[in-house]
Amino acid sequence: MSLPFYQRLHDHYDHGYRNKGLRTTVSQYHEQEKKSSAIYTHGSAAYSSRSLAARRQESQAFSLASSSSASYLQQASQATTESSLASAVSRKEASAYDYGYSHGFTDSSLMLEDYSSKLSPQTKRAKKSLLSGEEKENLPSDYMVPIFSGRQVHVGGITDTEEERIKEAAAYIAQRNLLASEEGITTSKQSSVSKQSLSTLHQEEVFEKKSRKVAVREKAERLSLRKTLEETEAFHRKMNEDHLLHAPEFVIKLRSHTVWEKENVKLHCSVSGWPAPRVTWYKNQVPINVHANPGKYIIESRYGMHTLEINKCDFEDTAQYRASAMNAKGELSAYASVVVKRYKGEFDETRFHAGASTLPLSFAVTPYGYASKFDIHFDDKFDVSFGREGETLSLGCRVVITPEIKHFQPEIQWYRNGIPVSSSKWVQTHWSGERASLTFSHLNKEDEGLYTIRVRMGEYYEQYSAYVFVRDGDAEIEGAPASPLDVVCVDANKDYIIVSWKQPAVDGGSPILGYFIDKCEVGTDSWSQCNDTPVKFARFPVTGLLEGRSYIFRVRAVNKTGIGLPSRVSEPAAALDPAEKARLRSQPSAPWTGQIIVTEEEPREGIVPGPPTDLSVIEATQSYVVLSWKPPGQRGHEGILYFVEKCDMETENWQRVNTELPVKSPRFALFDLTEGKSYRFRVRCSNSAGVGEPSEATEVTVVGDKLDIPKAPGNIIPSRNTDTSVVVSWEESKDAKELVGYYIESSVVGSGKWEPCNNNPVKGPRFTCHGLETGQSYIFRVRAVNAAGLSEYSQDSEAIEVKAAIAAPSPPYDITCLESFRDSMVLGWKQPDKTGGAEITGYYVNYREVIDGVPGKWREANIKAVSEEAYKISNLKENTEYQFQVAAMNIAGLGEASAVSECFKCEEWTIAVPGPPHNLKYSEVRKTSMVLQWKPPIHSGRTPVIGYFVDIKEANAKDDQWRGLNEAVLKNKYLKVQGLQEGVSYVFRVRAMNQAGVGKPSDLAGPVVAETRPGTKELVVSVNDDGIISLIFECDQMSPNSEFIWSKDYVATEDSTRLEVESKGNKTKLTFKELGMEDLGIYSCDVTDTDGIAASYLIDEEELKRLLVLSQEHKFPTVAVKSDLAVEILEKGQVRFWMQAEKLSGNAKVNYVFNEKEVFEGPKYKMHFDRNTGIIEMFMDKLLDEDEGTYTFQLQDGRATGHSTLVLIGDVYKNLQKEAEFQRQEWIRKQGPHFAEYLSWEVTGECNVLLKCKVANIKKETHILWYKDEREISVDEKHDFKDGICTLLITEFSKKDAGIYEVILKDDRGKDKSRLKLVDEAFQELMTEVCKKIALSASDLKIQSTAEGIRLYSLVSYYLDDLKVNWSHNGTAIRYTDRVKSGVTGEQQIWLQISEPTPNDQGKYVMELFDGKTGHQKTVDLSGQDYEEAFAEFQRLKQAAIAEKNRARVVGGLPDVVTIQEGKTLNLTCTVWGDPTPEISWLKNEKSLDSDDHCNLRFEAGKTAFFTVTGVTTADSGKYGLVVKNKYGSETMDFTISVFIPEEEARMAAAKPQTGSKAK
Repeated sequence: MSLPFYQRLHDHYDHGYRNKGLRTTVSQYHEQEKKSSAIYTHGSAAYSSRSLAARRQESQAFSLASSSSASYLQQASQATTESSLASAVSRKEASAYDYGYSHGFTDSSLMLEDYSSKLSPQTKRAKKSLLSGEEKENLPSDYMVPIFSGRQVHVGGITDTEEERIKEAAAYIAQRNLLASEEGITTSKQSSVSKQSLSTLHQEEVFEKKSRKVAVREKAERLSLRKTLEETEAFHRKMNEDHLLHAPEFVIKLRSHTVWEKENVKLHCSVSGWPAPRVTWYKNQVPINVHANPGKYIIESRYGMHTLEINKCDFEDTAQYRASAMNAKGELSAYASVVVKRYKGEFDETRFHAGASTLPLSFAVTPYGYASKFDIHFDDKFDVSFGREGETLSLGCRVVITPEIKHFQPEIQWYRNGIPVSSSKWVQTHWSGERASLTFSHLNKEDEGLYTIRVRMGEYYEQYSAYVFVRDGDAEIEGAPASPLDVVCVDANKDYIIVSWKQPAVDGGSPILGYFIDKCEVGTDSWSQCNDTPVKFARFPVTGLLEGRSYIFRVRAVNKTGIGLPSRVSEPAAALDPAEKARLRSQPSAPWTGQIIVTEEEPREGIVPGPPTDLSVIEATQSYVVLSWKPPGQRGHEGILYFVEKCDMETENWQRVNTELPVKSPRFALFDLTEGKSYRFRVRCSNSAGVGEPSEATEVTVVGDKLDIPKAPGNIIPSRNTDTSVVVSWEESKDAKELVGYYIESSVVGSGKWEPCNNNPVKGPRFTCHGLETGQSYIFRVRAVNAAGLSEYSQDSEAIEVKAAIAAPSPPYDITCLESFRDSMVLGWKQPDKTGGAEITGYYVNYREVIDGVPGKWREANIKAVSEEAYKISNLKENTEYQFQVAAMNIAGLGEASAVSECFKCEEWTIAVPGPPHNLKYSEVRKTSMVLQWKPPIHSGRTPVIGYFVDIKEANAKDDQWRGLNEAVLKNKYLKVQGLQEGVSYVFRVRAMNQAGVGKPSDLAGPVVAETRPGTKELVVSVNDDGIISLIFECDQMSPNSEFIWSKDYVATEDSTRLEVESKGNKTKLTFKELGMEDLGIYSCDVTDTDGIAASYLIDEEELKRLLVLSQEHKFPTVAVKSDLAVEILEKGQVRFWMQAEKLSGNAKVNYVFNEKEVFEGPKYKMHFDRNTGIIEMFMDKLLDEDEGTYTFQLQDGRATGHSTLVLIGDVYKNLQKEAEFQRQEWIRKQGPHFAEYLSWEVTGECNVLLKCKVANIKKETHILWYKDEREISVDEKHDFKDGICTLLITEFSKKDAGIYEVILKDDRGKDKSRLKLVDEAFQELMTEVCKKIALSASDLKIQSTAEGIRLYSLVSYYLDDLKVNWSHNGTAIRYTDRVKSGVTGEQQIWLQISEPTPNDQGKYVMELFDGKTGHQKTVDLSGQDYEEAFAEFQRLKQAAIAEKNRARVVGGLPDVVTIQEGKTLNLTCTVWGDPTPEISWLKNEKSLDSDDHCNLRFEAGKTAFFTVTGVTTADSGKYGLVVKNKYGSETMDFTISVFIPEEEARMAAAKPQTGSKAK
């Protein structure tokens, strides 16, 4: 029995696949499931028919299980309890009850199984396979065929799959919480249940009460579990769609074809994707309509193979064909070219197609084609190229292959740094039949390198190479670093993906602080940052990924200036284990293939997994550590999870790392480790059976970068190469690990500015730096790079001037004897292969006699260098053998001599070489060129003439000034001489050559002056309306006897059947009957009986193609389109379709087509056609869902036709529809008061925050309201809206001002609002800007001396705690102590106090204010005179403080006024202080007062002064003073004593009332 493998994976399973046996098994399982679910959900009804003992026994089982898991229930969730315990009991009881029900049992005690005892491991028996031997062989090696149990698995398509996923999810949640609490569940065996069932009735009643409590709790737990299952089911339903759907992908791409006329050609491609993609065929970007040309095209699609067959190809079928595959996930195209050739041969065409055995004998068939050898040449070659990131660049060259075999195309392959380059979204290759090109649509630094084109014809190939340099794109932030490159995913699993990259060569002028990694899920355009702080190591594990999803990554570099541009995105990587990826790749790609075997399977019990093995630290950096291990051998038949534990070697306590989320893969990345600390690690496995023992711990690992930054390269040596390049070599970095390559920089001597020579690291100790300025002197430096970072720069090289390197030429070769006489010989040789970079100025010949095989001494044959590759040596001995050597010379000097020639005998030769050519004539004389023709020599020598050499010199030059025009033998009897100097007179000669050598030169032709005579005309090519191609020549200087003579390759064309000549008057026309490859050549027209009037026209392959295209355009004219059909959204949400033609007549017509149906002017469509400008428009007020499709404008202008098509489907149409609706709503919004610019913020120069917005269309009645956190803000001023700007100023902005701000405009026309969220990241961004403004407002550091020491301070607008202040001294951060302190006074002064300064405190002090992104520094130099002055002031203030502290003073005790009665004793005491002890004296009425019996003055213990007056009298009244004095100063304390007499007081008191009565 065979079923589709996807019956449990996809929701389109056809139930017709089931056979009778399977349906029977499934129906039985359905019945069991119904009974089991009845017990699970309606337990009370299921148990109602049972005995009381059975119910008690079951309740007891529940209670025991619940009581044993009490501690577990306190920490685990309700879903955990239901999944791990209650559901297990229910399943066991359901299966037991089902068995008892079918066998007539009613007592549940007979049906309960000892499920708790099944937790122990049991030996599993090998299952029998139902696969035959043949079926086993046909199975994929790495694809596991699922085996499903017919009894226990309900085959129900996607529902069954979701059921299993829900159960797995519930089990996972339960296991996670169980393992997080690190507590197990202990269960009692069935024997304890049976013993307790025999207890007393009272115990049973108590037990029933307990079971009711358990029932209530379990019901609540079951409801919680059901909710969890529903959420998990909904999640997996979404996940299933993502796993199922994928964009089209071409498994087999289209292949280009070259065919003969009247042949059939078939294009094939195979496409995968889900849903099944729809394939559309295009010819030259126009959809192919099979109904328009019945029988011409046949389009078929069978089993994922799509074909396009073109019947009876003709020349018009030469085009580019495209297959476009589209489904809901995207669109992808494949391209192929079809070239139809015409064959005009001398043999029957049917014999040509019959096979190689029927070809004419003139075709020499080889295993590789129709030639035994191919000569491959490159013309119009690409040179060293320079581009910039984001630009387009094309490399190309013309490939010339001889002999040309029409149906045998070469193999073209491009390489970058030796690695083949294939077409992708970044680069496209193209072969037109004669020109190969490589096009970069968007240059990246990854594209930099040495590019090689290799052309292979059979076993022969040639290649050509040139370097491509890619410069950095313009930075968005000046001074920001360049983008990293080569971002790749080096490792991927379910838990993380490790991303690596290469550091950029340009850091923006400041060191790179680190890198930010961004990720984007494939299929979306939402990028998110993966790390909060920059990482310096060029590898980083990205976590927090969804299993099974694919991601792309990019990297950005950051320095103190800002963040640079992002790198090119990586290739997609899936968050899957490698084994899972291999399994998925091995599965059949089509959903209708595969197989499921249904068999009986014994139930399996869980086995506690063993410990993992081979645990090791595979990577350790200062940011993270990566662990790797192997799964345990003992793991059971279910999946396992892993828990990682770490141990800090200082505490030696093991701590679980991933408590919240178990690890699914045997690799894990740990973060949040303290750099420099030592750790050990171990791993545990877990499944539903429990947590296994830990693995062996790793060796001690110190957190930090294990990979060291490489050392700087050494011995930088530049050497000359060309006039724009220099070769730089160096010694590689020693002991460098994981070296990525080297960056080379150059600098013009004296400029101090360094520029990168390469933006992609190069490997090896040598590099050619191109793009240098000729004649300029440069120095170079090199640095190495690996994942840890970039090395220090090497030492600068010596300066070198850029100019072409020259050297002495290599030796000449192939010395031959051209002619021999009785006493002289003429030698010839070939020019050296290497000229040394300079022109060869001459040759020196040496010779020696050879007598009886013994060579003699060398002699010089010429003292003056000879300029030609031939020389006659005279004064030789007849019948004597000689050997010769030749050395070449240039301006660099004399090169090495050639190898010694063979022995030549000096004797008289008969004439073997050809005679001189004759009848030389010239024509087509122009200012820089002319054509020279001649006839072959009369005497050809011993062998036929094989070619000619043409020599030229100026007419007045000497005979030694002759120079040859052609290096290779010229086969033709004509030559077009190029590169002449205007106005100079020249003479020519020609020499013939046969196998014996070159004969004597001809008579001279000329002299002739290189000039273009007045009235000279050229041949003109013409194409009429019927596509007929002609050459036309006109001559105004004809004589009566003049005639036009046409020739092809300077051979008369009188007998040609392919040409027609028509001459009339002074005009002549040559018409091609059918222009083809046979017509390639030079066509010339001479006018007889004139002074050499003639003109010529070259038709090569490129010109032939151009003329054929031009003929096609004239024969079948098209309307030239200036702008293709486009769409735009107008202000009110209207949609405008428009295109523009180049030029139209008044008779031009337009048809508007939508989805192959013509539409006309009406309520929905508005058309406009301006024939003067060529603009064609169609307007629609609104886009509806039914307007999705293809829009075409068809043009007809006389015989010319044209069209332009715009496809609006899928996301493109939806986005356009949304934009139109948005613009319409915007127009409606702008009819009332609205915001022209929404609410934004800026920080003023006073460090205040200004919220502002720009309003429009307002009037006097318009109100503006401000809100913060939905509470209105009262504004003092009323806005007048004159400038359209509304503002809200927030002074001294701080955390209390965080919130959501809203401003509302409203009047009778409507209202508009704008919100600004200043919370979380937005608030931090604003605080960063505020801190930046505060930091920028800081004044320069000032020096202030105090009594305690020296204070450095700076004043700011105001201070916030978010502004971090750091002080450093001579580049070292200051550690704050009691002597050195930092603080803030008020909210404006930031200071650093140095108490009791010493000379060591001198130096440069830097205060850095860090605003959260950038540090702002203020510097002061506390040294030299500044320090001395500050220190002296400090000493002065210190002494003044000491003096003030120790000076003599009265501390207290003396009153200001003392009133005392006469006769009393006055006692005053006061305390004085001073160091040293002060001296005291007393004054009375400013006169010195001495101690006596009446006035006793005492001073005791240097602190206390006593003033005693005995028997006070009125004479003692007066002003007294106490003077204290020591060396630091003095102080006087004054007091007044007033003595009164009681009688006088009473008398005075009595006198006052009397005085008052008189007054009355």
